[in-house]
Parts: sequence; structure tokens; C-alpha cells
Amino acid sequence: MIKDIKGLHHVTSMASDARQNNQFFTNALGLRRVKKTVNFDDPSVYHLYYGDEQGTPGTVMTYFPFPHMMAGRPGVGEVGETQFSVPKGSLGFWKDRLVAQGANGIEADTVFGADRLRFSGPDGDGFALVEAAKDKRTPWLADGITEDHAIRGFSGARLNLHDTAATAELLQFMGYERAEVEGDVTRFVIPGGNGADTIDLAALPKTPFARQGAGSVHHIAFAVENRQKQLEVRKALMDTGYQVTPVIDRDYFWAIYFRTPGGILFEIATNEPGFDRDEDTANLGQALKLPTRYEAYRSQIEQELVPLAA
Repeated sequence: MIKDIKGLHHVTSMASDARQNNQFFTNALGLRRVKKTVNFDDPSVYHLYYGDEQGTPGTVMTYFPFPHMMAGRPGVGEVGETQFSVPKGSLGFWKDRLVAQGANGIEADTVFGADRLRFSGPDGDGFALVEAAKDKRTPWLADGITEDHAIRGFSGARLNLHDTAATAELLQFMGYERAEVEGDVTRFVIPGGNGADTIDLAALPKTPFARQGAGSVHHIAFAVENRQKQLEVRKALMDTGYQVTPVIDRDYFWAIYFRTPGGILFEIATNEPGFDRDEDTANLGQALKLPTRYEAYRSQIEQELVPLAA
């Protein structure tokens, strides 16, 4: 069994409009944009990162905003809901704020004993704010959002699957422990994790498969401390029969990827080197940062990218 995974590192989704995406995460949700760069495979498209002050692993939501991308179709074989941790008693504030910001699908519920507020992002993305009494992570404080309300980072995510058995086995191999069952949803938890340490598996045997598009999660990444731990995890996964990519340098972390039995793309990402490797903390997310191989084309790339401030 793998013992080096600490919870989520980041979640990467797709969007249809970069300005709208930036506005929603920095203004509506009050997260900090910690990096403005481009898609490694398509430099005409931004890669935007939002999180706490430093982009701490377990707080970072990232997006590829492909202009005018077709909307995704929710279903199984995907991350159906990304869950953020907020302080106890803050959901009233968030309901009012999300209504004022024009968010859709706002609905209160209680899952595994925690009060939550579900809502949709600009492209129909599935989100939930989950009240947590003991989350001591330090939040980023945007205008109009106090420490009593601010998002701490992820609490976890829900995976939608036809059959959860094989993915449950994988999660347990990755160090997660089966915690609770509520209806058709089984919760898994990383003991002593980084706060972003729950994964819910929803069994939806009659639901059609998802179609990826704007509003869909592209992949979900799990955190390990460093490259050595990542290599150990890679070997363990490959020894178990998973097809895992070589290590890929993503500038702010190193990454490996593999496809789960339910069809969801998992990534294992390192906590090093971090988002301050090419910007000081005070100025994270301000300048356009390019992978080295694209630096020679900066002028052309900057002309193709829409400014994020309208």
C-alpha cells in the first residue's frame, strides 16, 4: 500500500471564457490567482491557477479556458463535484454572495453530517462549500470576505461511477481508508492528510457516461511531498498493473498521470518546487509566465490571449 499521498494537490477543469472564469474564482469565490501561464500543449490557451496566498497544495483549482468550448455533459466516469472547505456558520454569507454574483444551482444539503451549499460554476461546474469546524488552514482574504467566511482550500471531491468497486480498491491502495457510507455514496479519507483529504465515490449504475467539455474536470491530482516519493508511488502503481506516464515537468510541480478503472484521469503531483519559483509571493499570478520552450514566441502568444481584466 502507498503511504505517501497526503490528499489532493489540485483539480484541473475546462472553461469556455477566460475572463468569466477569472472573475468567478477571484471575485465571487475570493480565491487568489496564483499563476497565469499557458497550456503546455496549446499555448494559445491560458492555464489559470487559483488558491490561497501561496498556492498551497490542497487549495488550487486550475483551468484551461478554451474559447467558445462546447459545454460538457455531466455523467459517470468523471469528477462530478469539487468540494471546498469553509468555516462553520458561513453558509448564509456564501448563499447571499453567490446569489448576488449570479451563480446557479444554489442548494443547501447535509452530507456525512456536514452542512453544505451546492452551486454551479459559470460553465455548469459542480461545486459544494462544506462547513468544517476544525480546518486551521490560513485563507486568502479577498475584498468583502473575512476570515470567518473565506475558503480554506479543498475538502475533497466526489467521483461519479457506474461501479465503485475497482476505484475503491485503488483508493485504498493509495492510502485512503473507507470511512462512511450514506446511500449510494462511500467516503474515503486519508488519515493525517493535508485538509483536502476526502474522496466520495457515488455509485450511479443507470447514469450515462459524461462527455467532457466546458465545466468538466479534466483531471484530479493527488499530493506527494517530493520527487523521490513520487517515483516510489509510480513504481508501486506500475507494479500493480497501472500504465503510468513518465515524470513530466510542469514548472511548478512534477506530474505523473494514469487512468483509473472508472475512466477518470488521476495525477500524482509533487509539492515542490511551488508557485514562487519564478515570482515572489507578493506578485503571484500577475505576469504571464511561459514554459521555456514558448518564451521565444511570447509576443505572438500575448497577442492571441485575451486580457483577463475587461
